[in-house]
Amino acid sequence: MTDQDVDDLERVLESVRERVDPDEDERGSLEDVAETLRARAEDAVSELPPEADVIQVGSTARGTWISGDRDIDVFVRFPPEIDREELETYGLQVGHATVPDGHEEYAEHPYVKGEVEGFAVDVVPCYRLEDATDIRSAVDRTPFHTEYLNDRLDPDLAADVRLTKAFMKAVGVYGSDLRTRGFSGYLIELLVWEYGGFRPVLEAATEWTPPVSLDPEDHAAETFDDPLVVIDPTDPERNVAAVCSAENVARFQHYARDLLADPRPELFDPDEPDPLSEDDLLGHLERRGTTPVAIRLDAPDLVDDQLYPQLDKSLEGVTRGLNDRGFDVFRATAVAEETAVLFAELAVFSRPTVERHDGPPVHVRGHAEGFYDAYDGEEDTYGPFLDGDRYVVERDREFTSAREFLASERLFEVGLGAHVETALEDGYDLLVGEEVATLCEEFGEELAAYFDPAVYSRS
Repeated sequence: MTDQDVDDLERVLESVRERVDPDEDERGSLEDVAETLRARAEDAVSELPPEADVIQVGSTARGTWISGDRDIDVFVRFPPEIDREELETYGLQVGHATVPDGHEEYAEHPYVKGEVEGFAVDVVPCYRLEDATDIRSAVDRTPFHTEYLNDRLDPDLAADVRLTKAFMKAVGVYGSDLRTRGFSGYLIELLVWEYGGFRPVLEAATEWTPPVSLDPEDHAAETFDDPLVVIDPTDPERNVAAVCSAENVARFQHYARDLLADPRPELFDPDEPDPLSEDDLLGHLERRGTTPVAIRLDAPDLVDDQLYPQLDKSLEGVTRGLNDRGFDVFRATAVAEETAVLFAELAVFSRPTVERHDGPPVHVRGHAEGFYDAYDGEEDTYGPFLDGDRYVVERDREFTSAREFLASERLFEVGLGAHVETALEDGYDLLVGEEVATLCEEFGEELAAYFDPAVYSRS
């Protein structure tokens, strides 16, 4: 970067800091509520048989939260001697005492979630362990993460973490949920610590050549097969970036280069597409000359981290089933709200009544004779005949249109997610061509992003 570029970037970052850094009043309000929550939890813990303690974790404990974020995570740590059932019972007891109006939710085990004075609060039980490699559930790691980073992130680095989070949110790569498959807050904090700030992270990312591997504590850990590998400094057997998709790593690289080349505050503003109208969707279809198909079903009652892997598996199966039958999938996606949709755009929607089926070369005697005998004299079959040195037949195609295939029982043989398959068995709508325009009412934003996917759309 030239000196002018550096100056331009710094001016942009200063303007962004003004809106992402919490001011003293906001910090004070959060700390007051957090102190109240800790006191309530500690009072409840003091009445329990096991010796437990209370800690605050997450971004609000590390000072890396963005202004406007109002999440407070309180962890209650129990001795490892108690069993899982006791941990859950005592944990919920403390949770309800801490957040009286809260409700129970379930991740790997139950916890209490609620709102206190406008702040979203989670009260989560976990085990108090000596080493993160001894964890019994994923949440047991979190206190180790807080302790590790509290010792390393000074106010300047914490401020750079906030910039990095704001940037990643804006370009659509923030979030380790299995719907987003992006960068977690902890991963961002580690990157800022490892590289030494926001700008160094950007500069490093512009030169990444996946697979990229970082090991902050030089654990010499095992090899991971992921595009981005950041070894957890508290647990050498874990890749903190395992959930990051190759596309989101590339997307971050693209926008890192864009910001460094042309610093501007707009790159820190989320770009939410306007919902696509039915007329606009039909216009895209006319221009593209493709045929869309959509399978619409009642969304299984699952949290996103359970639902989206099943939708992805189902979409992969449906896509493979269409391609195997000659209905070439141009592009595909899966989305869910009240309903769930497996959407595929086809380059080929219909095929001839007959299909070619190549057999083995004649000189491979055993297989060749078996192929010939299987089709010799078969009604409605052309052949077997020779094409070059191998037998070929032309036989009736099972499905001549994608609609026929997707409406048949063969759909259930493609490898669907278990809950998706159950939902499909209860019934589904099959939309073809212009019929998919009815999806705009529920999925207008998602369809807008699908039909305007340009990585440069923020420029």
